[in-house]
Amino acid sequence: MIDLFYMNGLPVAVMGLGKSGLATARALMASGAEVWAWDDNAAGRDKARGEGIPLVDLTTADLSELTTMVWSPGIAHTHPRPHPVAVRARAAGLELVCDIELLARSERDAAYVGITGTNGKSTTTALIGHIFAEAGRRVAVGGNLGTPVLTLPAMGSAGTYVLEMSSYQLELTLSITWDVAVLLNITPDHLDRHGGMDGYVAAKRSIFHRQTRPRTAVIGVDDPQCRAIFEDLKAAGDQIIRPVSATGREPGGVYALDGWLWDDTAGRHERVADLTAFRALPGRHNHQNAAAAYAACTAAGIPAATVVAAMKSFPGLAHRQQLVREIGGVRFVNDSKATNADAAEKALATYEAIYWILGGQAKDTGLDGLEPHLGTVRHAFLIGEAQERFAAWLDARGVPYTRCGTLDVAVPRAAAMAAEERRPGATVLLSPACASWDQFANFEARGDAFIHLVHDLKDGAA
Repeated sequence: MIDLFYMNGLPVAVMGLGKSGLATARALMASGAEVWAWDDNAAGRDKARGEGIPLVDLTTADLSELTTMVWSPGIAHTHPRPHPVAVRARAAGLELVCDIELLARSERDAAYVGITGTNGKSTTTALIGHIFAEAGRRVAVGGNLGTPVLTLPAMGSAGTYVLEMSSYQLELTLSITWDVAVLLNITPDHLDRHGGMDGYVAAKRSIFHRQTRPRTAVIGVDDPQCRAIFEDLKAAGDQIIRPVSATGREPGGVYALDGWLWDDTAGRHERVADLTAFRALPGRHNHQNAAAAYAACTAAGIPAATVVAAMKSFPGLAHRQQLVREIGGVRFVNDSKATNADAAEKALATYEAIYWILGGQAKDTGLDGLEPHLGTVRHAFLIGEAQERFAAWLDARGVPYTRCGTLDVAVPRAAAMAAEERRPGATVLLSPACASWDQFANFEARGDAFIHLVHDLKDGAA
């Protein structure tokens, strides 16, 4: 737990009592602060009350004693409409910050590597953390990845925090100047929370705020928004800049080309690794993640050979194109984290002969946008609330499907068909393109169920 010594004896408000909010309240209490905690949800308040965390109704309390309110990034404080507590806090002159800002104020001597982007940031964060650990570096990994930062150990000057940063968190983190800042990509997302695309791009770009040499900016340049940021930073020349690409050669950067990872940061266009050796990083989107992680870690002083060796041993993230098992030449891949079509697209573009398990609680856009990738789908197996809606969509596009209803029916049916057809590259893929809440508590529970069902298959079932 991080010692927030500078808050000792001070009243501090905590708005939002989810995982990170509760961790923040605990850290503040352990540091001697006077905590005023609140959540709109009664269940959140009950959990805090059960832990002995003091509750104060921030919707009505006199806030004049406070200077700081620790804000849950998931709660709107500007767009589309600011939460009433945010309005009250700003009227009272309070600063709104998130837990990562508290970490930065406490651990000023540590090094910081930050990773953001619309897609791929969790995988890249975990990969960079893995490389640091394999290189023998003292490292702690957290942030938007799921581990509240105030539960991490103190690093001091000998350690590095590797943090996944959402656009919401970046807006509420003011003090970190990242030693290495990574921006992977930008596509439209969360636009309502940022007042439109310009606000979203500005939030992502802020990860490079105040960087000067020898600090390094690693920027994916395969989309127009990030390419524009790269060009702007390059023209300014304030920090070291390393472009990364999954689509071809990028002078002065790191990129994927012809199935290999290349390093041109020294201007030598060196081929450094066969991308197929990184078994947990399949597909073009993961090749960008690999390029970004390589660029970030070598910028942090880790030798290239050490980086490549560590990437080969990276186990991948659970529920993100996670290779569960291979039976009789058929791969079983858990991509339960793909809760919308954009995420499912990454998996559909990766594999050759797909027996696709999909469905659940559909998003408004359904499966729109996946049409270019249907040629690799041998058969679809439908589950959940979206079953009939997706059946009509697939039917209109000539994709064969089976209504299965539930995952425990879909997995053995998909496995049996894949085993019978024996196609090269056969993959039973759970990539639902849906939320999980109709049948599971969350996407993790859905993915765990898939894993158990796959392990229950007999070796001859696929």
